[in-house]
Amino acid sequence: MKNILLVEDDKDFGTMLERYLTLNKFQVTWAKHGQEAFELIQEASFDLCIIDVMMPIMDGFTLAKKISDSFPEIPFLFLTARKTKEDRIKGLKLGADDYIVKPFEAEELILRLKNIMRRTAQQNSYTTELTEDIIQ
Repeated sequence: MKNILLVEDDKDFGTMLERYLTLNKFQVTWAKHGQEAFELIQEASFDLCIIDVMMPIMDGFTLAKKISDSFPEIPFLFLTARKTKEDRIKGLKLGADDYIVKPFEAEELILRLKNIMRRTAQQNSYTTELTEDIIQ
């Protein structure tokens, strides 16, 4: 089961998304703001983060920068109502694997999550093989 960190401050939307992800065989940890999320990332291992942009205490862009700097191996995507071209570009420049605007198709989200995780697993496998070749 893949472990996802959901970072969303809206209680109703977060509850709905957490349930949907769980029904689709993901283990979900839900943080209500960026600071809580960053603390959780330091304590546990996550396969992917889903990040909202507009949140109290620490916004999603700031969180993404901290993840990219401290945990570059953790893929993340933005799931947000912020839909301007500038916001999308900013999110992708921060290293996001995807930028999804609300409202969205739930089935599409699941497919995008699986695609990102599959690519990440392939990259990790390649890196491990390369490292082993170098050591030998």
